[in-house]
Amino acid sequence: MAEDRTTVAVITHNRRAELLHTLDRLAALPERPPVIVCDNASTDGTAEAVAERHSDMTLLRPGRNLGACGRNLIARRAETPYLAFCDDDTWWEPGSLAAAADLLETHPRVAAVTGRILVHPPDREDGGPAQPFEDPIVAELRHSPVPGPAHLPGRALGSILAAASVVRLDAFRTVGGFSPRLWLGGEEELLSADLCTAGWWLVHAEDLVAHHRPSPARDSRLRRRHGIRNTLWFTWLRRPTSSAVRRTAYLAAIVPKDTTSLLAFCEAAAGIPWVLRERRVVPAAVERSLRLLEAPQRSSRARRYVG
Repeated sequence: MAEDRTTVAVITHNRRAELLHTLDRLAALPERPPVIVCDNASTDGTAEAVAERHSDMTLLRPGRNLGACGRNLIARRAETPYLAFCDDDTWWEPGSLAAAADLLETHPRVAAVTGRILVHPPDREDGGPAQPFEDPIVAELRHSPVPGPAHLPGRALGSILAAASVVRLDAFRTVGGFSPRLWLGGEEELLSADLCTAGWWLVHAEDLVAHHRPSPARDSRLRRRHGIRNTLWFTWLRRPTSSAVRRTAYLAAIVPKDTTSLLAFCEAAAGIPWVLRERRVVPAAVERSLRLLEAPQRSSRARRYVG
């Protein structure tokens, strides 16, 4: 069942144990996909451990933390038509990569398919494995209000989820991949809007499954800061002025009133000259889809600027 159509792209930073667990899972897949790991300047021996334990996988060491743009570096090295994203604490269920490649081959105007996410909580104290549960954001994917043609293999989406998506490599490269400015945290929105603007479809594929065992090694405040900042940047880079003003006011009203939120808004404001230079409003059809997503985003249990 060798899968020579899809390369798995894994980015990591200072999560050696989690990454090795993920790579063990990927190595055991019946598809046996090529795997490329970008080590974003880890200092915990991650790269050395990967080289020793998974010498058959390609290891990239750019020497600095590229964030999400580590996937761009991997995309330049990949030799397959499709690229499956993984974080260092996520992995794909057996059969999902082959099924994703089949969908992309059958539907040539689909740029990306996003699967379901099963979350693995920490093991119980009695030693037994805890049962995985469906990530709350899956309900949003399953009931996406974005309109799409009947021939799509699933619900049309307004944005992919990087840790649970397989993309068409040519489409990814054509729109420039992930933005170095956004770095990491909600970086998918800008990429997705640019794919939709270019005429591609993004689709939720219910039968594809990605597993997520959240790492305890995460800076929740930094993640929230970048998430707020990047949401503001994306909004002003691609949304019409009226939508951008409405979204900015909404964020200002709901985020926690603390130093992290203040820093996020200050960083966003500092980027105004760049945003104005790079601003390209999406076509009306794409904007209509983004507006349809606003209501489920407001009520979402998966989108809370906390931490």
